[in-house]
Amino acid sequence: MTVKGETPVVSIVLPVFNEHENLAPLIAEIDSVFGGLSYEIVAVDDGSTDGSLRELNRLSNDCQALRVVSLEVHAGQSAAFAAGFETARGQYVMTMDADGQNAPADGLKLLDVVRGPGPATAAVGYRMGRVDTRWKRIQSRIANRVRDVITGDAVRDTGCSLKVMRRAVLRQIPRFQGMHRFLPTLLRRAGEEVIEVEVGHRPRWHGRTKYGMWGRLWVGLWDAFGVRWLLRRRLVYRVLEDHERE
Repeated sequence: MTVKGETPVVSIVLPVFNEHENLAPLIAEIDSVFGGLSYEIVAVDDGSTDGSLRELNRLSNDCQALRVVSLEVHAGQSAAFAAGFETARGQYVMTMDADGQNAPADGLKLLDVVRGPGPATAAVGYRMGRVDTRWKRIQSRIANRVRDVITGDAVRDTGCSLKVMRRAVLRQIPRFQGMHRFLPTLLRRAGEEVIEVEVGHRPRWHGRTKYGMWGRLWVGLWDAFGVRWLLRRRLVYRVLEDHERE
């Protein structure tokens, strides 16, 4: 748990949109996994209509590590992540879904990778043993492959929200709608070392997914072309000398 005024090791950013029933068990599980570490939870309510914001405020009374950010209107997952990034105080930032499908223990595994002696400044999960329907898995594979071709960067599972990054590197990431789908590619664009790590996948605890597959696919393809444009417009330079005037 984070002591007031202390800089946490990790900020866990949760975008929340109509996840009322999942919040209490998820916050409890995060605390059981990260309780021995200085951490904070930044829960960003993205205009929920099911009482999620009220539930988060209730939970924050008992959980000192929980900080609640509320967006004025529903703005989408990228906006929720961006708001969480701006609010986070930890040395590292972890992202995960609020529906219980990402195991906090897997997040701790990613954190250990980034905090380790290797060169990685970010670790992203790819889901094994997915509990989604076969049709959804096929659609995801198609979407991943097409995005890889368009962006020129191979990422095994762009749909996995479980990621850990040094907070300092997030300053280099442009903010745009769809940003969250391309974080590994954008980090590599900025010259960062990104490691992909196998993680698990659990059934959603309560409620239904908020994003239709085909709608997400077409929006993702449009965003992929935008990311390709960014990659091609990347500034590449090296300062040879910098003389300071007296």
